[in-house]
Amino acid sequence: MEPGMSSFVVTTPEALTTASADLCGIGEAIRHATSAAAASTTGIAPAASDEVSAAIAGLFGTVGQEFQGLSAQSAAFHAQFVQLLSSGGGAYAAAEAASASPLGAAAQQGLKALAAEPFSPIKDLTGRPLFGDGANGAPGTGQPGGAGGWLIGNGGNGGSGAPPSGPAINGGTGGNGGAAGLLWGHPGSGGAGGPTAGRRRRGGRGGGGGGGGGGGGPGGGGGGGGGGGGGGGGRVGVLVHVRHRRPGR
Repeated sequence: MEPGMSSFVVTTPEALTTASADLCGIGEAIRHATSAAAASTTGIAPAASDEVSAAIAGLFGTVGQEFQGLSAQSAAFHAQFVQLLSSGGGAYAAAEAASASPLGAAAQQGLKALAAEPFSPIKDLTGRPLFGDGANGAPGTGQPGGAGGWLIGNGGNGGSGAPPSGPAINGGTGGNGGAAGLLWGHPGSGGAGGPTAGRRRRGGRGGGGGGGGGGGGPGGGGGGGGGGGGGGGGRVGVLVHVRHRRPGR
């Protein structure tokens, strides 16, 4: 076979087993035929008592003996070939059985992955599919909504703003809504501002909540969805003075 050429031979363990059995039967038939012809081909009697007849009979007998020797060598080679073919089929079947379970599990995992998220070359290249709705932002994170498909799809709503942490009073800003498709779709609405942390102090008020995110425009243009509302202010703290009266007064 020339370098770079591939083989188109396909085999299975069952085919190897059948072939070895057929070859074994053929070899057995050849051995029986050779044994049956040995007596008449190796010990030829002269046709007459003259020297020429004796020489011819001896020549044919020698040829018959050489043929029997070659037949024995051929039978030995045939037996080795059948043994190798049979052992190769057994090894192939064992390897196929050993690899069947991991390959089956890998194939099942691959099918599950394809079913969960279909292959989309446009999404892989641009981060946005041609069709489909965008994902909503997670609540309390201020994440923006995902964009819908380039052609058709609704934009995802922005996530609500995060609550204040540490010394901060105001909540976080809501996420922007995702853009809609060029041909059809509704842009996502902006997320509501995060809640506030009101402090109880004299005359004090809690800070205002973060502003809602802007809505996403359809296909990168056009009117966006409505922004989310701001978070509620903190409660007003009132300091109450209580005058204690002494006994007897």
